[in-house]
Amino acid sequence: MSGLSVEARVGARGVEMGFDLGEGEVLAVLGPNGAGKSTALSIVAGLVRPDTGRVELNGRVLTDTARGVMLPPHRRSVALLAQQALLFPHLTVEANVAFAPRSAGRGRREARQIAQKWLDAVEATQFADRRPHELSGGQAQRVAVARALAADPQALLLDEPMAALDVTAAPALRVLLRRVLREGHRTAVVVTHDVLDALALADRVIVVDEGRVVESGSVRDVLTCPRSSFAARIAGLNLVSVFGAPGDLLTATGVRMHGLPGADFVAGSPAVAVFAPHSVAVHLHPPEGSPRNVFRVTIAEIEVRGPMVRARAGTGDGRLELSADVTAASVAELDLMPGADVFFVVKAAEVALHAARAA
Repeated sequence: MSGLSVEARVGARGVEMGFDLGEGEVLAVLGPNGAGKSTALSIVAGLVRPDTGRVELNGRVLTDTARGVMLPPHRRSVALLAQQALLFPHLTVEANVAFAPRSAGRGRREARQIAQKWLDAVEATQFADRRPHELSGGQAQRVAVARALAADPQALLLDEPMAALDVTAAPALRVLLRRVLREGHRTAVVVTHDVLDALALADRVIVVDEGRVVESGSVRDVLTCPRSSFAARIAGLNLVSVFGAPGDLLTATGVRMHGLPGADFVAGSPAVAVFAPHSVAVHLHPPEGSPRNVFRVTIAEIEVRGPMVRARAGTGDGRLELSADVTAASVAELDLMPGADVFFVVKAAEVALHAARAA
């Protein structure tokens, strides 16, 4: 098959996951720290041998534990770009980029031409004669991208490539990666915590938690209709687990929920209620009237976000965390401060009900 197919289990790390992507497709892997995202990349790169599993890239079997196949990293046609550029300190920038084609048996002149091509592609030709210690973080990461592409990999693996960069360098590298991935029609897997990376680079998203894929789909679907707490958090939405049938839904904390069932909602099966912070009203006393969702919470944090203020709060038992976007005038009128006990209220029409997982 064309593209990348992964099925693997690593017992010592609590990882058991699988995913597929077509040739030229970019997959973003999201999840909290320790979820197993980097382990997945290491399995594809051949740096971690799974207890059981199979990795196939464009019809080539890279790993197959049942058959005893485990190709070494340098024979996989896979390039891994980490958080740190990890350039060879004793080589010039040009020599760093030329290293991969030279290792593949290309002549010195041809390898230099390949290096110049990719340094030009990442707009780093002016750094060709410098040593890595003379580069900024953003410049070094551009060179690392060129070095990875000079190896002509069939798949590019990016492990938090923007994490070590400052706020000015990260957007520029993101634009660069989008261009080289799209123009080259390159198969790639991007591990990231930043929703901007998924939006800018990826075609599809998987969310990993505790070593399992808990959610998958297009970038749009995962970020607009999340089924996992992590995806909801990075999408800026509230997510509450519920169970029961419409009209008789309860949260784990005993709050009765009302909402609009989505096409995937199945009564009696695990489900989630999703709603935006701007749909949450804050009251000092529980309101009466039409069906509403009412949460008694304690304000934990107040954050100014442009013309609005985001109030983050949680239930007394700490089992539920919610956010509400309100005006500065409302903050003053309600005297919203950390430690204040209030009620978060959401109309039923603002709540979408979905199946808990769509992996």
